[in-house]
Amino acid sequence: MTRRRRMLKSLETGPELGDHVEAAVLPADTDPQLYLAYNRLAQPFHLICQHDTVLSQMSGTVEVHLRESSVNRFVMGTGDHVYVPAGTPHRIVPREEGVTLRYMPLDAGRLGVAWFCAGCGHELTRYEWEHDNDVPLSHYYAATCTRFTADEAARTCRDCAAVHPEIDLSAFELPEAVGTS
Repeated sequence: MTRRRRMLKSLETGPELGDHVEAAVLPADTDPQLYLAYNRLAQPFHLICQHDTVLSQMSGTVEVHLRESSVNRFVMGTGDHVYVPAGTPHRIVPREEGVTLRYMPLDAGRLGVAWFCAGCGHELTRYEWEHDNDVPLSHYYAATCTRFTADEAARTCRDCAAVHPEIDLSAFELPEAVGTS
């Protein structure tokens, strides 16, 4: 069973988690569920959610980079919220370290991560999985980042042939990985 964090100390708990760990903080049967994330480093991928999601900035300042959207980025300061439509790839890039909450439905459905070429913007690769509330999101993030880093073909742009760099997972303090498709 996933250990839940307490909301009362979310600003203090954030740095203990590691970057972009996204720990569930409400009782397991609460809908929508809240995920607490500490952000010091740029998220190494764009997250894709099957359902709409809302981001809320508790401290610090971040940019939310969006793909396949009419809006390319939002800047979020403390107290700001960003609505992310279902299926929109988005990435959190901190301007200063802070804590972000993600609101997601309890039945989150299919989630995925994608990488895009920094040179031409083409999607490099995408990995997806069915969300399981008993497995922390960070385990899926670790699996997909490990898979992406190990596969040079996945990191190579099919349009411009640029090779995306490997991800230094040690900086993110991600836990053990689980399988993804």
